[in-house]
Amino acid sequence: MDNNSLQYVQYHSSKESTYLAAIRQLISNDLSEPYSIYVYRYFLYQWGDLCFLALDEKENMLGVVISKLEPHRGGPNRGYIAMLAVQKEHRGKGIATKLVRMAIDNMIERDADEIALETEVTNTAAMKLYERLGFLRSKRLHRYYLNGNSAFRFVLFVKESAYTSRLGYDEDEDQDEPELPPSA
Repeated sequence: MDNNSLQYVQYHSSKESTYLAAIRQLISNDLSEPYSIYVYRYFLYQWGDLCFLALDEKENMLGVVISKLEPHRGGPNRGYIAMLAVQKEHRGKGIATKLVRMAIDNMIERDADEIALETEVTNTAAMKLYERLGFLRSKRLHRYYLNGNSAFRFVLFVKESAYTSRLGYDEDEDQDEPELPPSA
C-alpha cells in the first residue's frame, strides 16, 4: 500500500461508534499507559477537531494523533500532543509525520504559542520524529509512566514570545540599558 491510497481525516464525534474502538485498540497496542475510555472521551469530546486519523482504502485505521489546545497555567496558549500511534507494519512510511504535522498546523491556525508532549526515553523513533519537526527536549521526567519508565518532555515554540518568556526575557523591555536602583 502506498501513501496515495491513504486518507487523512479529522475526527468527528458523529463517527465515534466507528472510530473509538479502533483508536483505543491501536493506542493500547503501542503505548505503555493503560488509558481508560474516559481519557479518550476527555480529549475527543473537547478537542476532537485536533485529532486526526490515517485510514486505508477500506477505512481501517492505520494511525491516530490525539491533541488538545488550551491556556497553560494562565500563560501561553499550549497545544499538547497526548497520543500518537501507527500500526507496526505501516511505520516508516511518513504516516506519523503527516498526522503530527496536521495537528501542529491546526493548533497554529488556532493561535498556539507552543506545543508540548512527552515520550518515553526508550522511544528513539518518536524522539527522532519530534526533533525532525522542530521540537526541543525541555526536561527529563523521572519515572513518569506507570511502567516506571522515564520520559522526555518536548516543546515546539511556535511564537518567539513563548520561547523568550521561558528565558525570563520580556521582549518589550529595553535590554540595552541596565536597570538602576531607585535613588534614595
